[in-house]
Amino acid sequence: MSFNLKDIISIRDFSKSDVEYILDLAEEMEPIAKSEKVSHVKDGKLLGVMFYEPSTRTRLSFETAMKRLGGDVVGFNQKQGTSVQKGEVLYDTAQIVSQYADAIVLRHDMEGAARFISDNVDVPVINAGDGAGQHPSQTLLDLYTIKRTFGGLKNKKIAIVGDLKYGRTVHSLVYALAMFNCEIIFISPEQLQMPSEILDDLKRLKCKFTIKSSFIDNIEDVDVIYMTRIQKERFPDPKEYLKVKGQYTLTKNNMINTDAILMHPLPRVDEINFDVDSLDNAMYFKQAFYGVPVRMALLDSII
Repeated sequence: MSFNLKDIISIRDFSKSDVEYILDLAEEMEPIAKSEKVSHVKDGKLLGVMFYEPSTRTRLSFETAMKRLGGDVVGFNQKQGTSVQKGEVLYDTAQIVSQYADAIVLRHDMEGAARFISDNVDVPVINAGDGAGQHPSQTLLDLYTIKRTFGGLKNKKIAIVGDLKYGRTVHSLVYALAMFNCEIIFISPEQLQMPSEILDDLKRLKCKFTIKSSFIDNIEDVDVIYMTRIQKERFPDPKEYLKVKGQYTLTKNNMINTDAILMHPLPRVDEINFDVDSLDNAMYFKQAFYGVPVRMALLDSII
């Protein structure tokens, strides 16, 4: 297999073989990510990070991935202290960073920002989240977590819970799950259901899904429970956020009747109790680690 994408903007740009290539390469990268081996394949290369929104796991794992490959990182993780505060537009900032670095990782609050930049700079661009749009590298590490746990991805049954309207991680994930004939249960408040255009796409892709609002009684017979937080920062009206805040909370007692693995893109707020952390099927911290080998595979493939 080979990988031919220049930019990583949307999971919809990936073929099934592209996904499989990255996941296979990530497995080869895992010993390097764990410091069991050392790599110099990107010696002398620089990754430019442009983070206009807060990030912990995505930013640090991309930086870790580049350094594990022997490269280095330049850039910023907040608008403060940059020329953005002076009014510099995204286009100009990206042009400058592209003069310094061999690839750009961009997180921005505007949907479509990464695609716009990839069309206007000469170096590869990775979308690290664009508003409520896409988050393709998160999707790939989610798939990698499922694959490493079960040995494969096909025909899994997955409950996706929480903020499905604004959650860019799940907007990307569902398209990838459809590639592997997975069945999806969408569990959310009515106000936060998966956008209709995505549901229409899933129908065209012949992906089997159901829509539920009740929580505990719909997670017993699944392979994966994928929790998401209610994203306060995406709500135009704070009163609407308060109506749905805390509707779904998973506790250790809730997990007794299921063998499903529990995943979460993090950060969590109140949707997973801390008593769940000790369970063997709580995978979210390992899931976060898997972001390193997956992002190593992406960087190795496009730089």
